[in-house]
Amino acid sequence: MNIPENLKYSTDHEWLRVEGEFGYVGITEFASRELGDVVFVEVEEDEELDIGETFGSIEAVKTVSDLLMPVTGEIIESNEVLEDSPETINNDPYGEGWIIKIRITNPSQIDELMDAAAYAEFIEA
Repeated sequence: MNIPENLKYSTDHEWLRVEGEFGYVGITEFASRELGDVVFVEVEEDEELDIGETFGSIEAVKTVSDLLMPVTGEIIESNEVLEDSPETINNDPYGEGWIIKIRITNPSQIDELMDAAAYAEFIEA
């Protein structure tokens, strides 16, 4: 299973890629496999949300799951590719399958997320 070293991970299986004051958020390969084929993604637009708050939902053939903020931030962009091709999340969860871009408003929360090694242990537990 692919768990990139340059990302941070939440216990809810979201990943965060930090780029300065901004971050990209998606779901992990583990989560995409558990969900199955993704058929629809819905995202809140232009919202400032606290850590753990729902920023949208992801619908797969088997289920619908909430998407939760890994850190507090303001949603400034959603991935338009997912509107026509939600399966991109299954095919490239850490690249083209990102879901939202945020402005991180509480950078200290990044340290509370897991690194790749800790996430690998978490999903194996």
